[in-house]
Amino acid sequence: MDAFAEEFLNWDVMVKYFPDIVAGLWVTMGLALMVIVTGLILGLVLAVIRAFQINPINLFIIAFVDIFRSLPPLVIIILLYFSIPMFGLNWSGFICSWIALSLVLASFVEEIYWAGITSVHKGQWEAARSTGLSFFETLIYVVLPQVIRMTIPPLTNRTIVIAKNTALASVVAVQEMLTVAQTSLAYAANSSPLTLAALGYLLMFLPLVILSRYIESRFAWKR
Repeated sequence: MDAFAEEFLNWDVMVKYFPDIVAGLWVTMGLALMVIVTGLILGLVLAVIRAFQINPINLFIIAFVDIFRSLPPLVIIILLYFSIPMFGLNWSGFICSWIALSLVLASFVEEIYWAGITSVHKGQWEAARSTGLSFFETLIYVVLPQVIRMTIPPLTNRTIVIAKNTALASVVAVQEMLTVAQTSLAYAANSSPLTLAALGYLLMFLPLVILSRYIESRFAWKR
């Protein structure tokens, strides 16, 4: 037990590297928030566009969703980071990670929303249209409010999973929390910085998990 405490709970090491871990935590939180907002909005927009059933556009959306759901996020981050300079662009690892993870989240969100849209009974569409609402108005005011309630559980779960993948940004030198912890571990020759990073992830994602449970119980459909 003493050996474990010395390796993972070394107070002197934790105090020394605590400021660095906190700095990395802020980077991780910023990246996670940007990914969540961008992914949710883009996924919803794609699902709404797909509802208009324009074949060429739908084929593009389906291909986009299938590709980004199939590829591991790590592969997408690396491909984007090393291919972008070939087109004359100089994006940082942070930007590449944000775009890559946002696209992955959007692909899952689009499918979740689309499943919700197609589950709304055709009679509700027809009833809304019979009152004089346009297709777009029916989609926005009648269908989507139901879809959002139905899709809250899978949306929150998928969002948390993708947000935790911000740790993958370490492979493209983003100074997020895991990168800082690994660097600190190397300098200190001690694993205590990883313990701080684990606590940081708990601090960041545990409230999100609890919030997701509240949202599910508050707004999801009741039997």
